[in-house]
Amino acid sequence: MMMSLGQFVFSLSTLAYQELHRRTSWKHRSSSRVGGRDARQFTGAGDDAITLSGWFAPDQGIGKLASLADLRDMGDTGDAFALVDGTGTVFGAFVIEGLDEGQTLHTKEGTPRRVEFTLNLMRVDDGLVKTKTDPANEHLKKE
Repeated sequence: MMMSLGQFVFSLSTLAYQELHRRTSWKHRSSSRVGGRDARQFTGAGDDAITLSGWFAPDQGIGKLASLADLRDMGDTGDAFALVDGTGTVFGAFVIEGLDEGQTLHTKEGTPRRVEFTLNLMRVDDGLVKTKTDPANEHLKKE
């Protein structure tokens, strides 16, 4: 298992991603000051977005089209799902914001031989989920 989003498991047999991009931001509000730079105040965590992208070849047994349908069904619910990688790191609760799909190398019946995908996830919890990297959870780290 590479990662799971709720009950959906990313793997070679379902959907394996080749790239994971994460963007975390923090909010700093500004107030104008006469004769100087704007004053900035840290106001908390901002967005935490993860993008998973890759390709699969269903006719070669690498991934399956039904996996994209499963992710679309999950997105349709609007629910948040726990995102956990294969080492046990809990990233938090994420919603599916978007799923892009590109099909190429079609058979004469129209079945794609290669499918590229990009899955956009956005964190929606407030850091209530403890991870292995959280100092409060030192006991979770592997020896």
